[in-house]
Amino acid sequence: MSTRPLITVVDDDESVRESLPDLLKEFGFEAQTFSSAEEFLASDLVDETKCLVLDVVMPGMSGPDLQQELARRDQEVPIVFITGQRDPATRLRLVALGAVDCLFKPFEANDLLKALNTALQAS
Repeated sequence: MSTRPLITVVDDDESVRESLPDLLKEFGFEAQTFSSAEEFLASDLVDETKCLVLDVVMPGMSGPDLQQELARRDQEVPIVFITGQRDPATRLRLVALGAVDCLFKPFEANDLLKALNTALQAS
């Protein structure tokens, strides 16, 4: 088993699921991806995940819905939201609900790394 923290990406956008793991591995993390919140919840990686990189808008269960479900289950996983919708009010709302950060796509690699480091320090 790796000692590198597992960062799990949940995003319905295939290009995000293909590109982010490479970046996360460059940062020194383990990475897994899921195309939906439901797929992630059904996996055995919920307890292993040290931080979620989570899309806000997805078919089925949204990112905020997954955040609520994890809280309902008393599973504390730091979350960094990512979204293509540039709405500052959404960002403020998600952070107020406990997210570490909410980055607007396309985001800078350093902004993601900073958010992940903050998340891992808090956990």
